[in-house]
Amino acid sequence: MFTLKNALQKIASMIKPIDTDRLMKAVSIGLLGIFFFLVTMSNVYTETYDIERFAPAKETIRSPITVENEQETERKVRETVQSVEDRFTISDEITDERLAYIEEIFAAVTKIENETSEADDGEAAQMTHPEKVEQLKQMLSQEITDFISDKTIYQLLEMTADERSLAAKELMPILTNVLEKGVRVENIQTAREEVKQTMEYTDLDNHLVKVLEDLTDFAIVENAFYDPDKTMDARKEAASRVEPVVIRAGEIIVREGQTITNEIYEELRLVGLLNKERSAFPLIGLALLILLIMGVIGHELNVMAKQGQLDKRIVASIFLISILVIGLMKIVSLFTTQVNQLFYVVPVATGVLLIKQLLNERMAIVLTGVYAVLGSMIFNGEISGSLNFAAGIYFFFSQLGAIVFLTNSKDRLAIVKAGVGTSFVNIITILLFLFLSFEKYSWTDLLIQSGYGVTSSLLSAILTIGLLPFFETVLGILTDMKLLALSNPNQPLLRKILTEAPGTYHHSVMVANLSEAACEAIGANGLLARVGAYYHDIGKTRKPQYFIENQMNGNNPHDVLDPRESAEMIISHPYDGAAMLKEHRLPKEIVAIAEQHHGTTLLKYFYHKEQEMNQHTNEANYRYPGPKPRTKEAAIVCICDAVEAAVRSMKQPTEEKIEEIVSSIVNDRLMDGQFNESPLKLNELNRVHAAICEALKGMFHSRIQYPMKEAK
Repeated sequence: MFTLKNALQKIASMIKPIDTDRLMKAVSIGLLGIFFFLVTMSNVYTETYDIERFAPAKETIRSPITVENEQETERKVRETVQSVEDRFTISDEITDERLAYIEEIFAAVTKIENETSEADDGEAAQMTHPEKVEQLKQMLSQEITDFISDKTIYQLLEMTADERSLAAKELMPILTNVLEKGVRVENIQTAREEVKQTMEYTDLDNHLVKVLEDLTDFAIVENAFYDPDKTMDARKEAASRVEPVVIRAGEIIVREGQTITNEIYEELRLVGLLNKERSAFPLIGLALLILLIMGVIGHELNVMAKQGQLDKRIVASIFLISILVIGLMKIVSLFTTQVNQLFYVVPVATGVLLIKQLLNERMAIVLTGVYAVLGSMIFNGEISGSLNFAAGIYFFFSQLGAIVFLTNSKDRLAIVKAGVGTSFVNIITILLFLFLSFEKYSWTDLLIQSGYGVTSSLLSAILTIGLLPFFETVLGILTDMKLLALSNPNQPLLRKILTEAPGTYHHSVMVANLSEAACEAIGANGLLARVGAYYHDIGKTRKPQYFIENQMNGNNPHDVLDPRESAEMIISHPYDGAAMLKEHRLPKEIVAIAEQHHGTTLLKYFYHKEQEMNQHTNEANYRYPGPKPRTKEAAIVCICDAVEAAVRSMKQPTEEKIEEIVSSIVNDRLMDGQFNESPLKLNELNRVHAAICEALKGMFHSRIQYPMKEAK
């Protein structure tokens, strides 16, 4: 019968269980994207102002965009066109004509005088000056005689030949110069005065200058006429040379306290700072950029998930580190101006140094690009649509330098060395910007900005060293430095093994050596395997005497115990060890190795011993409860634990026997399904086998037997 309960059960069976890890990753990426959006929103979406004309500005306002002030450009073009003078065409015909008239006058006077001086007697010799004037007037062109007075002609006749020659020599070049420059109707008198003043500085006597003034008035006439075509062309050319009036992004429109004039008010309106209904397009563009960034981060998290390296701690660390780095950028940007360039001092390398220590180098490089892009936007001076490429390039190379110089992630001193190396990269990048700039910088500027770069790198190293324990402890992320600290023999649990179960301690050290070599052969974490092997048998310290490596003088308590009881004591040690490790708050990776290093293998010795007494023995009672190894490191420790015990029990191990027993154990574990839950592959098992054999051969190599002296 169909009931509501059955319906609900059917619906519930159809709904797929929620993947909490995927949900957590999606939520974290979403929250990180929202944080990036909120931090950078003011850099693309500028503030508007409620401003009245002729009121003092309450703050300094800069233009958020680059835009042409068309009204001001038109005014500038109009003023330029109006300033262009009219163009005139000079008539060469008139110039040549007037000069020819003057030459004609001097030539005619000279001819009459020559004729008079050559005659010995007769009418020519008896001519009076008035008669000569009349004769000269008959020789000259009518235009000359209409303008030149008889007095002037008479005075020319009174000159000596030398005086006339000198007068012609001085006057003609002056007239030529003035006429060739052009004489307009409105400046005829000015041109005539210019000729007269120029003649006063010649070698002519004053009375000669007076005679030539009448000739000057005759010669200087209008010869330059207004040319509308040339004038229009000149105005067009002048207008084309006018640069558009542009309000550039970041340019100060009004300073604090300055009166808002009509011109300033119009500029504020033009750049959109008075518009209450601002465009949403900048926000859409920012959202698209954030989506791209989140896509990149999400892709890298998926890659880590496929490799089995992703968990909540990793996502949390990326989330917190990103907030830290971008938050530091935003805080510093509030105090940064175009003058002080404080973005050089941001300890941006902190993030990638932490990421490389906590995660891996690939993610650090990816986040280098992300932080550089966001930094170029944060330090754009809140100028919409622009990026500070200098800041972006500086952040990129600073972070990349930190990643390159952090070569040894197992030593905290390596972080300091990486900081020193990063300081050199920072200085080189800063000098690059200074030398490429057209501006001149003093030595003081070079030292100050280089000091910013050094401060940035040192702060990055200090913050990394200070924050690393937080991520290791609070988030429980296991780093190489944490593993090295756990491998210190003075660790309480290791001292406990050494003092209470020395045989187990020696066994653990041997397993650690084998595990590290095998892990390095396949690219797994050899240091994790080594440290995990140190602690994998910590559970044996509960009852060390029940484990053969700690038994002395051949006393074995299992000889008097029931096989089932012995098996329970032996089987409990991985889980006792895991409980002890959890109690001492060791990383879960170490706990997992201790708990999984026997998987669900069969305790064959006691199982067969019980089977001899009871053929119906339940095999499940002699198997470890598991879980099976789930990581490569746990699987390798599982193999090496069995191999070391087996090889150590051999009286005379040879290379052939070692290879045989290693192959036997590996195949046994493989056929028993102990590696089904681990990412270990068959080709990797072959390399693990070879690495273990190689290491064991080095440990158990044959030695020279020295002869003993016979007693006499």
